[in-house]
Amino acid sequence: MTHDLVLYTHPMSRGRIARWMLEEVGRPYRTELLGYGDAMKAADYRAVNPMGKVPAIRHGDTVVTETAAICAYLADAFPEAGLAPPSGSFDRGPYYRWLFFAAGPVEAAVLNTALGVAVPPERKGMVGYGSMAEVLDTLEGAIAGRRYLVGDAFSAADLYVGAHLSWGMGFGLLERRPAFEAYVAHLDARPAARRAAAIDDALIEAAGGAKPPA
Repeated sequence: MTHDLVLYTHPMSRGRIARWMLEEVGRPYRTELLGYGDAMKAADYRAVNPMGKVPAIRHGDTVVTETAAICAYLADAFPEAGLAPPSGSFDRGPYYRWLFFAAGPVEAAVLNTALGVAVPPERKGMVGYGSMAEVLDTLEGAIAGRRYLVGDAFSAADLYVGAHLSWGMGFGLLERRPAFEAYVAHLDARPAARRAAAIDDALIEAAGGAKPPA
């Protein structure tokens, strides 16, 4: 079985997060660029991801979709990169907690804000994030005065949370709190983050598009 790594992506998508993760892993990978519309919905790509969305990765015969799952999979597939606490460590608890807090409450709250979806106060208990204020306060409590979410080491949880904070603040969907800005600035300075951003920004410019907001 081949163990080649393939990233299916678009440079203006959540695929930017998957690319950053791959750059952190440090293994060779091939990029398959897909345009929005027909290319993502074509039968050959739906055989990879029936949802017709990016990103997705193929690692040998294994296909992984959903950005948080891609991050978690790559961290475990390449433990030598040190992107997750060791299996069996108690640090796996907060690692999973914050990785999936971003995949659930954070993303839902931000997207509802972007779409103008207002949850009636009496229905707040029905949504996993409760309210945007609660989400932001929870995140701030987790990262205020800290470089990383879990112990003293960078992990896939930092990558995923930091990417959501950067995107949300860049598009004006998340409040620019000092703790968020300091945390994101520290993560954005990582060599792998810079490499990944440069690759995707160059693809956008080559296609005549605009870079995502900083």
